[in-house]
Amino acid sequence: MSQISSLQHSSLDEVPFGRFHLRITAMTFGANFSDGYALGIIGALLPILTTKWVLSGFEQGMLASSALIGLFFGSMVLGRVGDIIGRQRVYVLNFILIAVASLLQLWAPGLWVLFVLRVLIGFGLGADYAVGPTLQSEFAPRKQRGFMLASLTVLWTVGYVVANVLGVLLVGTGDAWRWLLASGAIPAIVVLLVRIGAPESPGWLISRGRVEEARAIVRKHLGVELTDAELVTSVGENASNDYRRLFVKGQAKRTWFGVVFYSALVLPYFAIYTFVPTIFENLKIQDANLQYIILNFFLLVGGIAGLWLVQRYSRRAATFWSFVVLAVSLLVLGLTSGMPAFVLMIPFAVYTFVMSAASNLTQVYPPELFPTPIRSSGVGLLNGLSRIASAAGTFLLPLMLTGWGIAASMYVLAAVLAVGAVFTWWWAPETSKNHLV
Repeated sequence: MSQISSLQHSSLDEVPFGRFHLRITAMTFGANFSDGYALGIIGALLPILTTKWVLSGFEQGMLASSALIGLFFGSMVLGRVGDIIGRQRVYVLNFILIAVASLLQLWAPGLWVLFVLRVLIGFGLGADYAVGPTLQSEFAPRKQRGFMLASLTVLWTVGYVVANVLGVLLVGTGDAWRWLLASGAIPAIVVLLVRIGAPESPGWLISRGRVEEARAIVRKHLGVELTDAELVTSVGENASNDYRRLFVKGQAKRTWFGVVFYSALVLPYFAIYTFVPTIFENLKIQDANLQYIILNFFLLVGGIAGLWLVQRYSRRAATFWSFVVLAVSLLVLGLTSGMPAFVLMIPFAVYTFVMSAASNLTQVYPPELFPTPIRSSGVGLLNGLSRIASAAGTFLLPLMLTGWGIAASMYVLAAVLAVGAVFTWWWAPETSKNHLV
């Protein structure tokens, strides 16, 4: 297929999955591992940082939400930049910032320097949340798109779990916490090196009128010629490439659904898993380290099972029923909060498994809600606003646990998930193709 004489006219949606698709997936895989590792390590290290720096509940919340604050600004700003200057430049340059800021954590003298560095890490990661799935979705064949995008969350979960396990095993040894924080620079540097030379999105190039460049990239990497129909459609979309298009009639409902769906799903996720040791303490669970590792096992297995969820069920059905099961799990956890550990861990494990599986939808659903010219902006907006929700939940949970107790805190988080279920029932569009139910 690499020879010009063998080129066939084809839509990008119909090109068979090949080596180049695997390369693009691998590039984004590494970024998601790095993202998960960077966000997971702070939760694992927060107990020792609280002891060493004598952090108040407010300071714990600020440090825990620092990267999420940066993610908000990075997604909002760099997502829009990705629609203006292209996906590829943002896709490469953001990891320079992530690598440098991660390494500098090794010398952080105190809370607020570390806070600033983690905001910068989050800012860089925000670009990847907006641009990574966008670029991959614009190359992916329709039949494999859901699986390719969902698999990104699995690698995110692997990075998150690795950070948690290393934190449990190594945090008590001298200044190991400093090296663990700085170790986030290692996957970031690997991602940066792998991404050098990544091509621009043909869809974005066409939407900007750069048709011949798009043809050349598709010809070189996929061995096909774009159809005239695909070119005409994409060029036509360029006529109104404007951020305000996210809220015009016909698009606004999809945009607002995406905001509610993403925010309601990730707010309890980051709040709970950043403060698992504190939650265990409130639940009076013994053998906390063992139980923590068990929950991380359910996180990992749930992420893998989520690949089947995305392929087997429609987006709307998978999202709605995930919200229902998650809300019920936290409600039961609150109701049983005074019972023995073996009872408590059942709803906790169910919540962990389903949340990890459902998180795959956050990579798949958002890119499908927006047309090419505003896709990066739209995904960036959803990521950005969801990170404000995540930061708010992460900041408020330790205060709620102190002021209201564990049961009431779980009820509040269950209510957030119930809101997500209601809005999914009302507003969720069906974007998946060839789904079975």
